Amino acid sequence: MNLKGKKIGIALTGSFCTFDKIFKEMEKLVETGAEVYTIFSNASQQISSRFGKPEEFMERAEAITGRKPICTIEGAEPIGPQSYLDIYVVFPCSGNTIAKLANGITDTPVLMGAKAHLRNNKPLVISVSTNDAMGMNMKNIGLLLNAKNIYFVPFGQDDPIKKTNSLIAHTDRLIPTLEFALEGEQIQPILQPFTR
Repeated sequence: MNLKGKKIGIALTGSFCTFDKIFKEMEKLVETGAEVYTIFSNASQQISSRFGKPEEFMERAEAITGRKPICTIEGAEPIGPQSYLDIYVVFPCSGNTIAKLANGITDTPVLMGAKAHLRNNKPLVISVSTNDAMGMNMKNIGLLLNAKNIYFVPFGQDDPIKKTNSLIAHTDRLIPTLEFALEGEQIQPILQPFTR
C-alpha cells in the first residue's frame, strides 16, 4: 500500500534511547508523502535525559512534520470525533504506556489519542521499547496482541545477556508494518532477533 496522503499519528513516549531512530523513520514517512502528526506523552515533554532535552525533541518533530506537536489530553481528544487520522503509532511505546493501554487508562495525551483513535475502528500500531517486556509487562503485551485493531512493529531481545526481560521493536520495519496494518493484517514474523 502506498502511504502517500495517509494521515499518520506518531505518539512518542518516554523511551528516549530510541528517539534518534524514531525521528529518522518519521523523516522517511514524510518523504513517502504521508501527513504526519505528533503527540507527546507527559514524560517526553518534561524529562531531560542523556539523549536530549524535551524542547529539542518537540522542535525536531515540528521541523520534520511542519506541524506543532499535540501536547495535552484536550488536544488529543478530537482525534476521535474528528476521525482525521488513518493510523496511529505509539512509537516508541514504553512499558508504562503498554500497561496503561492494556488496562484502559487514559491519563496522558498519547493514551487519550490512542483511545480516541481506536473508537473509530482504525488501526493502532505499537512499537515496543521496554526493559520489562518479558517480566511484569508480558501479560499486558499478550492482552494487546489479542486486541482488535492493534498491531505490532516486529520486535526482539536487544540485549538477552545483560537485559534478559528487555524487548525493542525493529524501528526500520515501521513502514511495512503500517502498510500491512492499513490492510487489517499483522506483519509477520512478529518476533525477529537482532543480529550481533
